[in-house]
Amino acid sequence: MKVVIAMDSFKGNISSMQAGLAAKAGIERVCHADITVKPLADGGEGTTQALVDGLGGSYISIQVTGPTGEPVTATYGILPDGITAVMEMAQAAGITLLPEGKPAPWDATTYGVGELILDAVQRGCREFIIGIGGSATSDGGVGMLQALGYTFVDTDGREIGRGIRELDRIDRIGREHVHPALRECRFHIACDVRNPLCGERGAVYVYGPQKGVKEQEKAVLDAKMRHYADQTAVYTGRDCRDCEGAGAAGGLGFAFLSYLEQVELRPGVEVVLEAIGLQQELQDADIVITGEGRLDGQTAMGKAPAGVAAMAKQYGALVLAFVGGVAEDAGACNQAGIDAFFPIVRGITSLEQAMEPEMAECNMMLAVEQVFRLVCNATNRCRENR
Repeated sequence: MKVVIAMDSFKGNISSMQAGLAAKAGIERVCHADITVKPLADGGEGTTQALVDGLGGSYISIQVTGPTGEPVTATYGILPDGITAVMEMAQAAGITLLPEGKPAPWDATTYGVGELILDAVQRGCREFIIGIGGSATSDGGVGMLQALGYTFVDTDGREIGRGIRELDRIDRIGREHVHPALRECRFHIACDVRNPLCGERGAVYVYGPQKGVKEQEKAVLDAKMRHYADQTAVYTGRDCRDCEGAGAAGGLGFAFLSYLEQVELRPGVEVVLEAIGLQQELQDADIVITGEGRLDGQTAMGKAPAGVAAMAKQYGALVLAFVGGVAEDAGACNQAGIDAFFPIVRGITSLEQAMEPEMAECNMMLAVEQVFRLVCNATNRCRENR
């Protein structure tokens, strides 16, 4: 019997690999099986840790420019192949990095994201997996491009400053200082947002308010973004403002699509599943185990466990989910390919106790053990009756 385990992290509790290894231990208590444990994430927070820890990579921490210009320490990972970097833009320009939590809608910059990328390029990386959720910025990705060596100058030939407030000053764009190796790089962008760059469905109108944009400022800032899009179209010869995902992370998606040559924006789950090579493992799997901290109706709409289940069903595997908690609408996950789900909490307990990593790992192991007592017994009986 081959079992493939791909568990999402239980946020604030145990990591993807901790959950997966606890599930493996539960199986091994009752039967012998060919067990593979894979890391899992949805492209958002925790993706770097899941892939680096799960695939045996290494971490790099450097000082970069934070969203409001202050220095921050950002961490990214390099996978064992030595050429694949895994990073989250929120490490350099995330909303949680704002000093004292105060938003800076006019000035927040993605400059530090470009510094992260450039550092990885200089270390030999040519493949990039980048999650772009949780941004504090609405600068259209210009800050990132400036850090990568692109120049944006005004009518007087002076370089513009940082933040969306500067975008309507752009008169000319150049790439004289761009690292030549960027042409060799491929960017796999984990993006679950489909919004365009501009307009009422764009970056400013839809996501600006959560970054501090006031209602009366939307039209002004969107006009600045449109000017930037116009100048970009003149410079690149193509217009990506209406592409799906262009409005992600305050327009960072637009910057990737417009200025970098080998780029794909895809749902985060798809990017991660490809990175971990799950499809190959599933081709001869009998049972697939997945799960997350809380299973609900949203899980069925494209979250990581549903992505695992959909892929597993292509090969006819039985899919079981082990979760911290179950919402009333979790039954939707059965239609999404999860054959059965099991909460791991064994009795009445406080949330604080349930969230203790040691208890969560123990609960996972014991829950999986009990289910596999049934699975293994049923499998053995089937063999005896043949």
